[in-house]
Order: sequence, then structure tokens, then C-alpha cells
Amino acid sequence: MNTSNLYRQACSRFGGGIGRRARLLITLAAGFAVAAVGLDTAAHADTVANDSFANATVISSLPFGAAEDTSQATSDPSDPSGCSSNGSVWFSFTPSSDMTLQADTFASRYDTVLSAWTGTQGSLNQVACNDDYIGTQSKITFSATAGTTYHFMVAFCCGDGGNGGGDMQFALSQILPPVNDAFADATSIGALPYTDSQDLTAATVEPGEPASGCFSTNNTEWYSYTPRTTQSIMASTDQYGAGIAVYTGSSLSGLSPVGCEFYTYYQPLTFRAQAGTTYYFQVANWYGNLLGPVNFHLAVAPDPVAQISASPVDPSSFDVVHFSDSSYDPAGVGISSRTWDFGDGAMSTDAEATHRYPVDGDYTVHLAVTTSDGRTASASQVVQVRTHDVAITRLSVPNSAHVGQTISITVYVQNTRYPETVEVELAKSIPGGFLQTGSLTESVPVKQAGQTTRFAFSYTVTSDDKAAGKITFRADAIIYGHRDALPADNELLSTPVKV
Repeated sequence: MNTSNLYRQACSRFGGGIGRRARLLITLAAGFAVAAVGLDTAAHADTVANDSFANATVISSLPFGAAEDTSQATSDPSDPSGCSSNGSVWFSFTPSSDMTLQADTFASRYDTVLSAWTGTQGSLNQVACNDDYIGTQSKITFSATAGTTYHFMVAFCCGDGGNGGGDMQFALSQILPPVNDAFADATSIGALPYTDSQDLTAATVEPGEPASGCFSTNNTEWYSYTPRTTQSIMASTDQYGAGIAVYTGSSLSGLSPVGCEFYTYYQPLTFRAQAGTTYYFQVANWYGNLLGPVNFHLAVAPDPVAQISASPVDPSSFDVVHFSDSSYDPAGVGISSRTWDFGDGAMSTDAEATHRYPVDGDYTVHLAVTTSDGRTASASQVVQVRTHDVAITRLSVPNSAHVGQTISITVYVQNTRYPETVEVELAKSIPGGFLQTGSLTESVPVKQAGQTTRFAFSYTVTSDDKAAGKITFRADAIIYGHRDALPADNELLSTPVKV
């Protein structure tokens, strides 16, 4: 009702003649009436049509999707508890045939909780409930019976009895079995590598379907492959909870097991496939709630990877070299045998082998490995045997000295194998140990036995030496860039110098 209508009614009532004050009162009354109508309209606009169980949105066909603002949704005292009823809104669906239903609240903009129920208001039985399937959004999947009405409640997390919500998205769809659900409909694989993705949520298990022996068969699908050449085949999936079994035969009741693998997301199922033989792959969901589609992969198994580890990496003719087989098999079968050729005529079949090279030289070590299913690989590594060795043969010092005197100390280094760069460190004795007094680095050429290279040091005697009464010098020789094969003769003490 508008103000002009109120004014006309007032004029008619008062015989067409009213004063200014009356007109003002009429105008104010009309304004209040309009405001009241506006408030009633706003209150009506804020209600949520499917807020109550009795007014649930009835879904007539699938797939179904709805977007709602549930910020004004309330919780009815008759709403079931135990799966959050805060700000609940309702949907219902009655399937005409048995099917697998999947509902979700993905893309909603608040923390939702989704549940499904059967029964009547105040006496409902829970079918499924989920909170935080992905992030703060929910998803439920269950088997529905024809003719049974399923009631879906969307609420916000967490608890019961509260009001409110937000921007909500609800979707309901039927999940169909994969096209290769039955053995007779096994997907035929023509060439490798091969990858396929199927949702096993609605997959079934046929009567008489074989049990793998290493996992339960809750939901299964089938693939077949006939190799043209004899080769090792590797089957795997990406998902936890999916297993693979492989069989030969021509009918569901006449299958013979070849192998199975429980954790195919981690350990592939690998076997030797014979040319012309058809192999059937049973991919099964043993977990009960797979997270999305299952990705099935079939490929020719790669060769193993042969690797050699040797220690020490710079052996001398005095060292026993430790060789380790560090090979691995990406197909997961494992290394069953290996053969070492050490490059000097010696051989071994041990996983951990040892060998000593008595003569310096470059030796090509060869390792050949074989997996349990006959795949092979090899690796080679050159071992350079070099015997680096220097020795301090003499440390020359005077018999005596006095405080303030500078004395000469000469270190004689022998080298008969390879030209070396050698550092000699000189230290003097002090109470409790030694104190370094100098170092010299020189090139030490190869010389005949008995010939040496001189390292000449000088030292000035101190009052501390006088207090000790004598000085003993120690010389240490260090080869740059190489490990000394016989380090025991790299250190020498002088005779005491009397002070």
C-alpha cells in the first residue's frame, strides 16, 4: 500500500476536507506502513527455502548441482545429531534403480559437513557422513537402493544446534562402474607403454572372480595383454590401496595365477611374459575408499642399473680394495647374481668382494649383474693404483746451543716412486708436548735409494729452552694431494740439543 492510497482513503473518510495536521499524520502513518512492508519483504528474502527437513529440495534427475547462500540457515531441533547440524539445509533423492551415489560440497566457501540419511523426520538413520574430504569441503559415496529416499544434510562445521552458513555448492551424481568392470569386458592393450585411468568406486566383483592371494577384492577392473616377444613386464598403479594380480587362462573360472602385488604404488608387479600368451590383469581396490581414479600402468621392465663402489678410492699396492655391488633394479625384482672381473685376471661372484693389486697401474674393473627374471646390466670403472711414499731418513741438529744462538736443523726426505710436493713441519719440545716452529714446502724428485732431498730450517734458542735444559725437534713430512702408503716413516725425532 502506498501513501497516495492512504491519503485518498483518509479524504474519503473525512468528507474531502482535512487540515494540514491531519495530512501530516496520514503521511507519517503511510510511511510506517511502507517501512513495515519493506521489513516483511526483507525478512522473507533472507529465509532459505530448503532450511527444514520438510522443505528439502527434491532432486528429480542426475547429475544435479545447486548453489545457495545458507548464511541465514537454522538448525531444527529435530535435525539428527552426530554429524553437525549447524545451519542445516536439506536435499532428497529417490533412485529408480540400484546405483552408487556421490555427493560433495566442493567449491563451497565455508567449512561444510555433509551427511546422508534414510527414514522420517525425527527418526533418521545415518548412511554416510564426511567432514574435510579435501580441505574444508566434504564428499560422501555410498550404494543406494532403488525406491529408497535419501536425505542429504549440508551443515557447517562443527557441532549441532547453531545457525548460519555461507556460499554453498552441492552436487549429486551417479558413479558408474568402469567399462572394464567385468572379465569379459577386459580392456585389450595393444602396445607398451600403456596407461589408463578408471574410477573403481562403483566397480563390482563378479561371482567366481578369483582371489589374488595377497589382497582382498572389494572392487575390480580387468585388462589383457598378449606380448609378441618374450620379455619382462612391469605393472603398477599410483594409488595407495590398489593392488594388481596377473593370470593366464581363457575364462573367469579357468584362470591360473602368475603373481600379485599388494603395494603397487610402491613396488611394481614384474614377471617374465611369454610371447603369444595372453595375460589378464586384475586391478583391485582393497583399501575400501580410494582417493580418486586409479591410474594403471603397464610397460616393458627396464634393465637393472649396475653400479660399482670401491674403497679406498686412491689405493696403493699395499691396500686391500673393497668392492661393493651397488646395483639396483627399478622393476623391483632384484639382483640375483653378479660377476666381478678385477682387470688383472682375478674374478669373484661375491656381492662384497676384496682384491689387492700388488703392482701400480690402471685396472679396468668390470661388473655384470643379472636379475631373477633374466635381465642384465654391466658397469666398468678404472681403478688407479698408485703407491705414494716418502720417508724422513735423518734429522740433523747440533749437540748443544746457547740462548740467542741461531742453529741449523736439516731434514732429509727420501722418495723413490713418483715426483711429489712435500711439506715438512718442524716442531720443538715444550713441557707437555711440542710447539710448531716452522714449515717448508718443496718439490721432491724421484731419487735412487740412499739419495735424499734436504729441507733446511733455522732456529734461535730462547730462555725457555734454557729453562728446559734441552730441545728435541720433531719433523713431519706430508705429501700434497696424495695419501702416503706407509705413513709410519713420515715422522722423526732428533737427538736432544743441550742448552
